[in-house]
Amino acid sequence: MAFQKQNYFQRRTKPKGPKANERIRAPQVQVISSEGKNLGTLSTQEAINIARQEGLDLIEISPNANPPVCKIIDIGKYKYDLQKKAHKAKKKQRVMNLKEIKLRPVTEIHDYNFKIKNAQKFLTKGDKVKFTVQFRGREMQHTKLGYELMTRITNDTANLGKVEVQPKFEGRQIVMIIQPL
Repeated sequence: MAFQKQNYFQRRTKPKGPKANERIRAPQVQVISSEGKNLGTLSTQEAINIARQEGLDLIEISPNANPPVCKIIDIGKYKYDLQKKAHKAKKKQRVMNLKEIKLRPVTEIHDYNFKIKNAQKFLTKGDKVKFTVQFRGREMQHTKLGYELMTRITNDTANLGKVEVQPKFEGRQIVMIIQPL
């Protein structure tokens, strides 16, 4: 007796993409020809026959319409066009990053200018910038210096960004977030 392998745990996947030809379940469909002309409402079988005569497929473009809108085109070309559109849309979208710049209340003016220059570079690229002023030891008694530093930062980056999160005290640091205009 030959052993037959059975896949009990095989997944049943739904067919991906738009419904085409015999998978269209609506009795009546609005048909658009391969040249883009509206052929009107036809029975699904009649529309499939017209598509087959042209050597193309009947593809459901708008399934939620009443009756569903179908177009006579090659399914491979249609899927390729959808893929290209998705790729183009993904290419255009911009991911906004959060860059962090850490300072101390006793940061020297040259270091401060260098960090502000970097912050301006980040803001022009379209990234958010998180400023953190850290306090150590006895510096905790002079939190006023940290708030003054945050005010100075706000004024120096005002032409490129606006304050999203106002300066607030969290533990041993003051945090502020600036977003690009």
